[in-house]
Amino acid sequence: METDIDALLEDLRAYTSQNVANPWREQNETELDLPGAAARRRDYLRRYLAVRTAPRVLLLAEAAGYQGCRFSGIALTCERMLLGHHKRVGPQDIFLTSETVERTSRVTDEMPNTRAQLGYNEPTDTMVWQAALDAGLRPESFLLWNIFPFHPHPATNPLANRTPQEAELDAGLIFARRIIDMYRPPLIFAIGRKAQQMLAQGGIPSVALRHPANGGATEFRRGFQQAIQ
Repeated sequence: METDIDALLEDLRAYTSQNVANPWREQNETELDLPGAAARRRDYLRRYLAVRTAPRVLLLAEAAGYQGCRFSGIALTCERMLLGHHKRVGPQDIFLTSETVERTSRVTDEMPNTRAQLGYNEPTDTMVWQAALDAGLRPESFLLWNIFPFHPHPATNPLANRTPQEAELDAGLIFARRIIDMYRPPLIFAIGRKAQQMLAQGGIPSVALRHPANGGATEFRRGFQQAIQ
């Protein structure tokens, strides 16, 4: 498994596309990142994947967001969780150890005080983690990923999200297949329509869930609870 993880990380690191931030690639580091941020995020993802040797569940969303994976390096997981400042999820859940890690985002004058002190926070990440933990799943028994694992953003704003283009989703599906082949999870959840469409296009069976954003949190939790029982 370690060899597979290292090969995956190298291929993730190599990916480039216009108006896409690659959390694991040094050339994508900007004034928003601390020095060495990409290497740190590769280490975080490696550690996250390494402790999930036989996950029961894979939850797949659409793409990395600027408040989540862009700075954490882990899908559906935000920096605040890594730093131990989140109200529900911490390093003990992500890495199965209480040891906290360093932030990768640079504190700027324009940054809100809470973000500057505690790190980036993504509400969708909170809802997904909370639903899994509330369902009684152990942190190591579920794996989080995105169909497009990188962060697509508008040309004029790296701190915003955009919908991945078709070619980007096609490229991302290759990585999703590798994750599925590596871990062989018995149950796959597709969070949101894009994830559902891409998995269906790839012939990968999944359970469709409403995306928790934009008023979908209750439906997402209900659907997940019903399917996981």
